[in-house]
Amino acid sequence: MNRIKFFNGEQIPLEMHKAKIIQKLNLVPVQRRLEAVREAGYNTFLLKNTDIFLDMLTDSGVNAMSDRQQAAMMVADDSYAGSQTFTKLETKCEEIFGTKYFLPAHQGRACENILAQVLVKPGSIVPMNYHFTTTKAHIVLNGGTVVELPIEEALQTRSDCPFKGNMDLEKLSDVIEKYGVEKISFVRMEAGTNLIGGQPFSLANLQGVQKLCHEHGLVLVLDASLLADNLYFIQERETACKNMSVSQITRSISDLVDVLYFSGRKLGCARGGGICTNNEELYMKIRELIPLYEGFLTYGGMSVREMEAMAVGLEETMDEEMINQGPQFIAYMVGELDKRGIPVVTPPGGLGCHINAAEFVDHIPQHQYPAGALAAALYIASGVRGMERGTMSEQRDENGNEPLADLELLRLAVPRRVFTLSQVKYVIDRVCWLYENRRLIGGLEFIDEPQNLRFFFGRLGTFSDWPEALAEKFQADLGTL
Repeated sequence: MNRIKFFNGEQIPLEMHKAKIIQKLNLVPVQRRLEAVREAGYNTFLLKNTDIFLDMLTDSGVNAMSDRQQAAMMVADDSYAGSQTFTKLETKCEEIFGTKYFLPAHQGRACENILAQVLVKPGSIVPMNYHFTTTKAHIVLNGGTVVELPIEEALQTRSDCPFKGNMDLEKLSDVIEKYGVEKISFVRMEAGTNLIGGQPFSLANLQGVQKLCHEHGLVLVLDASLLADNLYFIQERETACKNMSVSQITRSISDLVDVLYFSGRKLGCARGGGICTNNEELYMKIRELIPLYEGFLTYGGMSVREMEAMAVGLEETMDEEMINQGPQFIAYMVGELDKRGIPVVTPPGGLGCHINAAEFVDHIPQHQYPAGALAAALYIASGVRGMERGTMSEQRDENGNEPLADLELLRLAVPRRVFTLSQVKYVIDRVCWLYENRRLIGGLEFIDEPQNLRFFFGRLGTFSDWPEALAEKFQADLGTL
């Protein structure tokens, strides 16, 4: 670990890189932020980048590339078919994951679409440690149902459980017995459960899941998009893995699953994705859909420049000094907020710092989207864009009923090698100011509600003029910026 202890006793994470290319940021005044969030329908997804200071919406596609990745992009082979660039990426996946077959796709949700079309049948179920929004949508669109089997600690925002992303093995066994093998499309594990705070699973738990799947002839699928964080936590927190290298842990994981897929926008720090497997029968079924939905088998909707960068990025993911950057800065942010009494998800996970909006703004009813309201409020107070991960991220059932999310979280993503410690401290300061003035924040309601994935482009309105009151108080306390 590169958490340095200074002479004055302070411990901070240390950036293991230097900035050689920079991008100018804008910090617009609070009144412009108020106008911008109104124009966006109080949905941070619809904010324009010119109005954003620090973009903590996601780590997808915004992790910083290395100099080696940038250099690799200059030697790409842009042949439509038989590209040497594809062969390079395919070989790298085989080297890292030990898989014989690799199918490219333009990003992770494209992989989900194809896997759902091949494996999900109407009336079937998909057990998983926890769902992700697009994964669930693809399964439902193909007539399936998601069955979530998280351990009890997974939904406790404050906990010392090191692997809250584990699947409950007893519940999985019960589900197999209840529904029967023929009703189960596949079993899915997500590395770094996105919606419950980027929480990892342990290698031991994956071994237990694989044992049950193997005994019953079930296909085990791994969403490896957030694998880098999960690798770090396994090495740091799982006693049996303390002396294993990142590469050894990776191979141990990939050897347990039948299929793994990933978004290169997260894993590999380049835009694209892929499906890896040693199952030839399944490969042949999936292969037919790649040219139909993505592109030819040697590019799959990806730019060859991005494929070159991804091959290098996957290799760099096997470096401990690379994968520790996100989790260590997240842990610092969580620790500092926790010390100040801000309700955060513990232990710190990957992907970002997660604030418990249900407790932060406990006066806002859950059907008024407290996490979405908190995201809008934080933008007004700081120019920082976060993402709602709560009821707004769910969608109504076929009868129009709205399920309430298990957790109401505001995610502040921390992409790797992007933000400086001073910027992280700025976010901490503005969150603390907002907590002191949290009673000014009010709820939201949809005024334009798409049927699917409404959190991406739906628009909301307020029940009062609370955004104006919040902006006025901010200006009185801290000035225009």
